[in-house]
Amino acid sequence: MKAKEIEAHLFSVADWVDRERTVDGILLGDPEKDIRKVLITWMPSFDVLRTAVERGFDMVMPHEPTFFAHVERDKMEELELGKKKKQFVEDNGLVILRNHDVWDRMPEIGIPWAWARFLGFGEKPAETGGNGYLHRYDIEPVALDELAQQIATKTSGIGEPAVQVSGDGSRMVSKVGIGTGCACNIERYLEMGCDVSVVSDDGSIYWRTIQWAKDKDHPVIRVNHGTSEEPGMVTLTKYVNDTFPGVNAEHLPHGCCYRLVGAR
Repeated sequence: MKAKEIEAHLFSVADWVDRERTVDGILLGDPEKDIRKVLITWMPSFDVLRTAVERGFDMVMPHEPTFFAHVERDKMEELELGKKKKQFVEDNGLVILRNHDVWDRMPEIGIPWAWARFLGFGEKPAETGGNGYLHRYDIEPVALDELAQQIATKTSGIGEPAVQVSGDGSRMVSKVGIGTGCACNIERYLEMGCDVSVVSDDGSIYWRTIQWAKDKDHPVIRVNHGTSEEPGMVTLTKYVNDTFPGVNAEHLPHGCCYRLVGAR
């Protein structure tokens, strides 16, 4: 299957994507290239690109930018490191097909659905907002710190053994606002009736959004961006394998973007 055929299929199943404005699509490489092996990963670092070449992959399908900017087509050669990455991709005949806007809102198996299912919140949200990015799940009442511990037990398996919590740990909560990445919106979660928000660090800043939530007396659990979107990379890998005959997709885990180092 050619790279352009994979790209065309992804756009064909995502009528929510504006083709003129999306960050998705073939960023680098030959659209006519025959694709047999696809490496699925959250963030396409230089190490990931080297791994793809060493293991004989034809395509890398990342969720996040290759060139350090969300809208990256005009940015990839601005930095010297961007030029080096671009040259490496071209020299080794790789195709980079970014899958962000499609997979963020792919019903039932896309990024926010996969994250909620991974945490054990169920298959279907009680309410959806924010153009499909924001979800509310209704669970049995539980103390905030107990919910945070349950989430940390799940995230520890993908590299984040502790989560950040703001609010009274004994507060009982049951309506969970959840999303991923920069799309998390605590104010919107409150409008959706949520009594706790599970957010990502790239989308929730302490001096602004977390402080606003504190002043509103709204509990927040915060995790790393990479942690929250790893389950969606697993579902994307399965989708590619199930959808494209003759194409073998493999998931290269990314997980949490940092390690925690404690005091002696």
